[in-house]
Amino acid sequence: MSKIKSFRGLIANEGIETITLHTNTGSTGYKIKKIQLYPNKPGDEHYLSAVKIYTIPQTAADEITDFSDNTLLAAAFFQDNSDKAYPADLDVVFDNMTFNQDIYITHKSKSGTASINYYIELEVVKLDLNENTVATLKDIRNIIRDE
Repeated sequence: MSKIKSFRGLIANEGIETITLHTNTGSTGYKIKKIQLYPNKPGDEHYLSAVKIYTIPQTAADEITDFSDNTLLAAAFFQDNSDKAYPADLDVVFDNMTFNQDIYITHKSKSGTASINYYIELEVVKLDLNENTVATLKDIRNIIRDE
């Protein structure tokens, strides 16, 4: 059975957070297995929140999602009208990519200044030398391409 590491937090509107995963050897890899979002104040206001996870640092949080972006690992969209006729809705898409460096979470709310809670599960994967090299080179290439 695979080992799972979980991370949770509250991210502000237009917030960017780092989950530190890198190691000195790069021999530990990760795959996203689960993402959940939960409002900071359920029923208090109308929520429209976009949360995205990237492999490289981000300078701004926005609601625009581009699946052709090789640095995008996951995207989640949470909507809650606080109306019993229209219950909360969560759409999540994530890549099956293995990574071995830090990841970066962004949040953009279209409903004012609302913060949102996140919960992420990552599967821990032991990388051999070739897998380690491939994962590290992908990260380096994406960082250089982004500059």
